[in-house]
Amino acid sequence: MAVNVKRPNGTEDILPKDVHKWHTVEKIARETAESFGFSEIRIPTFENTELFMRSVGETTDVVQKEMYTVTAKETKFTLRPEGTAGTIRAMLQNGLLNEALPQRVYYILSCFRHERPQAGRLREFHQFGLEMAGSQAPSADAEVISLAKSILDRLGLKNIELYINSIGCPTCRAKYHEALRSYFEARKDELCETCHERLEKNPMRILDCKSPVCQEITKDAPVILDYLCEECGDHFEKLKKYLTGLNIDFKVNPKIVRGLDYYTKTVFEFVTTEIGAQGTVCGGGRYDGLIEQLGGQKVPALGFAMGIERLLIVMDKQNSEFLTPRTCDVYFSTMGDNALEKAMQISHELREFGYRAEFDLMGRGIKAQMKYANKMGSVFTVVIGDNELENGSVRVKEMETGNEVEIALDDKFRANFESLYFNKMMNSLEDDELLNNLTNGENK
Repeated sequence: MAVNVKRPNGTEDILPKDVHKWHTVEKIARETAESFGFSEIRIPTFENTELFMRSVGETTDVVQKEMYTVTAKETKFTLRPEGTAGTIRAMLQNGLLNEALPQRVYYILSCFRHERPQAGRLREFHQFGLEMAGSQAPSADAEVISLAKSILDRLGLKNIELYINSIGCPTCRAKYHEALRSYFEARKDELCETCHERLEKNPMRILDCKSPVCQEITKDAPVILDYLCEECGDHFEKLKKYLTGLNIDFKVNPKIVRGLDYYTKTVFEFVTTEIGAQGTVCGGGRYDGLIEQLGGQKVPALGFAMGIERLLIVMDKQNSEFLTPRTCDVYFSTMGDNALEKAMQISHELREFGYRAEFDLMGRGIKAQMKYANKMGSVFTVVIGDNELENGSVRVKEMETGNEVEIALDDKFRANFESLYFNKMMNSLEDDELLNNLTNGENK
């Protein structure tokens, strides 16, 4: 019986030819977050199921339909469907919230949801996200949104629109829930089965329903902005003022509620129309009650997450440029055992100083070796044979130009090669507009 060795449905392999695209996104996201004072955190792939039940919300699609949960010795574990709950748990458990506030952390991780696989929506997907805990000021909201926009801008994304909304606090939201129940009760029979339960437990979830019928019904539903209390209304007005002062364009969309129950006050999304229905490339907001809900003190917090797969889809569609993938710095083409041994010694020394050096491991002829070096994009090639060993020198060939320089095979070989390599790289950097844009003029 043949073994099924295909990857699971809804997952993707990231091949060596594409990984430089991921490195581009990850590099820019990390550097931008760190420039705003954020530090990296790493959390487990799975958590106790109760964590997501309490934080994400029992009436959300994530909890009701999408979580991967396993029971091991009567304990339920769930593969993380998102990053915030586990990150807040880690901050609580490790005492980060007892240190100076605000606490700022970011992460790059994989998440898991059982959904119908489609472009931009996989069962295993990857996120860049961050959380800021400690500040209730609307300036913190503007700071987080500004950070997200900075990442998108530095990646060179175009035609991305920012939508913001406020979904209020528990006080003003209670009145809004009453208005929603009254509105939806009149059309209860038309709602999908899932939304019947949402109507009782959390009617705002109906606004996020994917059913075309429910979406049509919600078009004339009451708007949360009409029910904000004075504090929430003032918070939202100041956020808009700060965004305007930062020259960040936005549109108010009162239908945004986000798909997770822990959100309060500010919610936002960066959206593109270039990848169909899955157009949200970044979403986030404030969750002032989550830390207390998970057993901590009353500490306000907010954050966002970006889907890396979706970002890459947009970048490919817009023909965005990526950082050049790292290739072989120098390939040693050898003839004979003595030459191979010398190539191994030199390669070992170069690698200790960070160079990517390779030599033939397949027993190819000299022409085949050179063809291989060219195919894999080696920057330089060096031919070593009996003559070179006898003369004590080799010719280092720059593959792009064909220029050759003779270097002695002595203890100064590395230093002389470094000089050649440095000049080549400096010439390349002067012409590399992409790298200048991506690094924002930083030291390369």
